[in-house]
Amino acid sequence: MPSLKIKMDLLQSLRCPVCYAALVEGNEYFLCSTSDCGKQYPIIDGVPVLINDSESIFSINDYVNKRPTTMGYSDSLSARIKSLFPSISHNFIAVNNYAVFFDKIKNTPSRRVLIIGGSIMGEGLKPFYSDDVEFIDSDVTFGKNTKIIFDAHNIPFADCTFDGVIIQAVLEHVADPFQCVGEIHRVLKTKGLVYSETPFMQQVHMGKYDFMRFTYLGHRRLFRKFDELSSGPLCGPGMALAWSLTYFLQSFTNSKTTTKIIGVVSQILFFWLKYFDYYLIKKNGAYDSASAYYFLGTKSRCSLTDRELIQLYKGNIS
Repeated sequence: MPSLKIKMDLLQSLRCPVCYAALVEGNEYFLCSTSDCGKQYPIIDGVPVLINDSESIFSINDYVNKRPTTMGYSDSLSARIKSLFPSISHNFIAVNNYAVFFDKIKNTPSRRVLIIGGSIMGEGLKPFYSDDVEFIDSDVTFGKNTKIIFDAHNIPFADCTFDGVIIQAVLEHVADPFQCVGEIHRVLKTKGLVYSETPFMQQVHMGKYDFMRFTYLGHRRLFRKFDELSSGPLCGPGMALAWSLTYFLQSFTNSKTTTKIIGVVSQILFFWLKYFDYYLIKKNGAYDSASAYYFLGTKSRCSLTDRELIQLYKGNIS
């Protein structure tokens, strides 16, 4: 059996995603330690697959049979062609947010960070990916960086395991984001850090695995049990306009091939709109019209009330 991709000292923190009891490692599987549950979870190519079959939209058999899930369905040739042209998307704030995140993580004892949706490296993260921090890259799909597979609705780790959690452009792809954020709160240590990015003015991406959008205040309410360090627009109105024009043109066809061709042509036609965001992202209007927002905060024992929440509005719409 290939060696596990997560470190041995983390194994004692693994939990059954069904009942949250400790897991016992077998030859090619993990077994729930309680007889009442007794669920068994496979280890595939060194990656534990800890999926709650009764609640997740994915099943353990999806991974045993190597069926494509989420990112796995993409056309690699199409992706390579798109990469030859300038993108209509631009996230130029994430790298600064990560600098703050990891500056604080370096002061924690174990420097252990869980990345949810980490099969591929998130935008802006690469400069901080080093041996100084222990990264546990998780996803619901196999990928270059995937160390463990689980559904974020049931995070299979003990309470207070991690110093930080990163969930970048993931919460729009889960059925119940509030449950997922509750799980993040549970597995974070006291004052543990969370960094999240979610879309607002973006059309459907990742097909059938796209469920939610959040306003600035909607995103803040999602993390109401966290104290804010910073938050705000991440990708601005210029990027939102480029996406809207692209999807407007794509709406004229029912052909998937033509849709992809229009996507590439739109990159050439509209990529320049994103550069307006260097100016627009600082305007109050961006809080009403941004393509995406971010939140950086620490685990709290208190919860932001809805009356407090609405006082945080910073846009121009009365």
